[in-house]
Amino acid sequence: MENDVAGRIAQQTWARRAPEYASEVRRLLDAGLEVMRKRGTTSRPRVADIVTAAGLSNDAFYRHFASKDALVGAILEDGTERLGSYLAHQMAKESRPEGQVRRWVEGVLSQAADKDVAATTLAVLWNAGTLGIGMAAGPASAGGPLAVLLHEPFAQLGSADPELDASLVAHAVVSKLADYLWRHERPKRAEVEHIAEFCLGAVRPRPARAASTPRSRR
Repeated sequence: MENDVAGRIAQQTWARRAPEYASEVRRLLDAGLEVMRKRGTTSRPRVADIVTAAGLSNDAFYRHFASKDALVGAILEDGTERLGSYLAHQMAKESRPEGQVRRWVEGVLSQAADKDVAATTLAVLWNAGTLGIGMAAGPASAGGPLAVLLHEPFAQLGSADPELDASLVAHAVVSKLADYLWRHERPKRAEVEHIAEFCLGAVRPRPARAASTPRSRR
C-alpha cells in the first residue's frame, strides 16, 4: 500500500508540473538551436551557453537531458518533425500522387534554398556529426520519418514495395540535400525537377519486355 501511495503522489506531482516542464524543454530546444545557428560550424556550444540563452539553470537542463548530445539529438528530431508537418501540408495541396511526390521533393530541397534555414540546418548537422545520428552520419534517421509520407503516393503509382521504395528515395533526396548544405549551394529549379522526375521514374511501372522469339535451328 505504501508503494502505491508513493507512486500516486509522485504521478500527481508530475501531472501538476508537466506544463512547466514542457515549457522548459521548449525553451532549451529553441535556445540550443539559436546558439548553434549563431556559432555555425566554427565551435560547438556548451551547456552553459544554452542555459544562459534559455534563461534557465543547469538543474533545469539536466532534469530533461542527460547530456548536451541528448539535446542535439532532440533538436534534430524536433526539426525533422517540423519538416514532416510542412511536407504533409504541401502534399495535401495535390490530389494526384505524382504531384504529391513532386511537392515532397521540393519541400525537402527547399531547406537549402533559404539562406537562414540552410545555415541553421547545417549547424545542427555539424553538431550532430559526432553522435552517429541524422544526415551528418547518414540520412537514415532523418529520412525515415519523412519516407512514411511517400508510402501512399508510391502505392498509388504502382510500386511493388512502397515502403522500400520510399526509404530508398528518402535516403537519396535527403543525402542530396546534405550535399547542397555542405557546399553552401541552392538547388536550381531544373535540378529539383530532375530529382523529382528521377524519384517518380523509380516507382512507375515499366513496360513489359516483349518475349524474344527463339532462333530456329537449321
